[in-house]
Amino acid sequence: MKGKIMAKQMLFVYNPRSGKARIRSNLLDIIDIFVKAGYEVTAYPTQAPGDAVKAVQARREGYDIVACSGGDGTLDEVVTGMMKSKERLPVGYVPAGSTNDFANSLGIPKSMLQAADAVVNGKNFACDVGKFNNDIFIYVAAFGIFTDVSYGTPQDTKNVLGHAAYLIEGVKRLPSVRSYPLKITCNGEVIEGEFLYGMVTNSHSVGGFRGITGQNVALDDGLFEVTLIRRPTNPLDLNNIIVALVDKRVKSEYIYTFTTDSVKVESEEPVAWTLDGEYGGDHLKVQIENLNQALTIRVPG
Repeated sequence: MKGKIMAKQMLFVYNPRSGKARIRSNLLDIIDIFVKAGYEVTAYPTQAPGDAVKAVQARREGYDIVACSGGDGTLDEVVTGMMKSKERLPVGYVPAGSTNDFANSLGIPKSMLQAADAVVNGKNFACDVGKFNNDIFIYVAAFGIFTDVSYGTPQDTKNVLGHAAYLIEGVKRLPSVRSYPLKITCNGEVIEGEFLYGMVTNSHSVGGFRGITGQNVALDDGLFEVTLIRRPTNPLDLNNIIVALVDKRVKSEYIYTFTTDSVKVESEEPVAWTLDGEYGGDHLKVQIENLNQALTIRVPG
C-alpha cells in the first residue's frame, strides 16, 4: 500500500451568533469547500469574548492555516492570537458580521461560500497590523463620539439595522457629547486641544462608511490614516463636521487628517478606546504603532 498523502491541517474558528447567525445555514457548505480543497478541518465555535484569542494561541502544532468566520471582532481576536503565537500562519476570513469593514477593504466577497473559496484558492497578502500599547488591532483604534456605539448597541439591534444602528445611536448621543483634553505627538509634531473623536485606521471604510478614512489607502504601506475632530464651539459647526466627514470635498477647520507609522496620545483623565469596534479599555497614555506587513491574510486570487 502506498503511503497516504497527509491532508493539510486547518483550524476553523467561528462565532455562531455573528450577523444574524448567518454561519448556521452555511457552516456545512463552508467546511465542505475546505475539505474538497484538501484540508482536514478542526472546527471551534466560540462561546464567549476572548475564546478565539485563546483557541489560536493555544493551538497544537501542525496546522497549515487558521480560518475564521464572524464579524470584525472575531477576526480581531484571531489576529491577536496569531500575533501572540510563536509561529504565524496565514489567516483566512469568511465574514459573517453586520458591517465587515476590513473584509470589504481586502476585496473579500460578501458571499460566505465565495469567501470560503478565497481562503483555500486565493493568494497570500502581507497586511499591516496595529499595535496599541500591548494590544493588537487590525483596522481601527478610536475614541470619543460614535465609538461606544458599536459595543453599546445590542447585537440584535446591529443585526436588524446594520450600518444605520451606528448612526442612529450616535446621533442620539449628540446633545451629551463630551470632549477630551489631549496631547497628541506624531511625526515630530505636538497637537494639543479638546477633541470629540479620533480614529487611527488601516481600512477603506469604518462603520460601513467608505472613503471616511481618506483617499489612496493601502493596507500594506506601513502607514495609518489618522482623523482627529476638535470640539466645535456651536451645534451648527458640529453639523458641518459630520458633512465634512461624509463628503471629503468639504473642509472643516475642526478636522485634522494625516498619515503616520506611529502616534502617541496622552490625556489627564482616562479615555475609553475601541479596537476594531470592541471595547479596548480606558487609557491615560496610548502608543500606537504600525507593524508593517506583519500578518499574512488570504484574499481572492
